[in-house]
This record gives sequence, C-alpha cells and structure tokens, in this order.
Amino acid sequence: MANNGLQELSAFIEEWQDTEEKNKAAFLRLKSNLEQKEGVLLDFIPRPGVTYSLRATHADQKEKSLFVMVDVIEDAPRWLSVCFYGEMISDPEEAGDFVPEGLLGEDAMCFDIDSWDDHLIQYVEARMDEAWQHAGKG
Repeated sequence: MANNGLQELSAFIEEWQDTEEKNKAAFLRLKSNLEQKEGVLLDFIPRPGVTYSLRATHADQKEKSLFVMVDVIEDAPRWLSVCFYGEMISDPEEAGDFVPEGLLGEDAMCFDIDSWDDHLIQYVEARMDEAWQHAGKG
C-alpha cells in the first residue's frame, strides 16, 4: 500500500487529543479498515483550521480519483464526515445525507459521525466495503 502524506498523518494523529466523543478512536478504526483492504492507496490532505482529509483509492480504479473520503472537520470537538460517490454505494437505512456535487464536484452520500456510535460506524464500514468493491472493478 502506497501512502502519501504518511508523516503528516502520523503527526496529526499524534497531536490529536481525543475527547469524550471518541472521534479520534472512530477515525483510527475507519483508517484501519481501509488499510486492511487489498489494493488500497491512502492520501492525506491537511487543511489546518478547516479539514484533515484521508482519501482512499483502489489500485485498479480508473474513473474516479477516490472511493471514500474521511474528513476530520476542525471544530470543537472535531467530528467526521465520511463521503462516497453517490453511485458507488447503497444506503438502505437512509442514514446518509445526499450532497449534490459534494465530492470533488460530483453527487455524494455523506455520513456524519459526531460521537462514537457502534452501529453507525459499522454501517459506514459496510459502505466502505461496498465502495471498495465497486472501485476495484475499474
């Protein structure tokens, strides 16, 4: 797995003081989920004071520049916005928010995690699996 911005990502995680909402723990769990998938390439794009963006691409992906973007939103406390291209996932529980042109100018489905929620995190991980499989088909 090739990683861009790995040193910046490590420094960001090291400096992040988790709060009672456990959003750092949620971020680390989603990051680990992505790292365990075959063919995943990670890119970290920090925009201090705004967002810290972890973007995942499948090595076989050709049409899109990523299949999921996990944004840490700079707020008090920080929270997560996990976005997918709308056509890459389903949302059977209708837990996400449709965001027109919300992901690099294309329609997106985003899930906000503002505190640890086992069910929501598992649901988002299932969407990650779905998007990863879709992206791996080219």
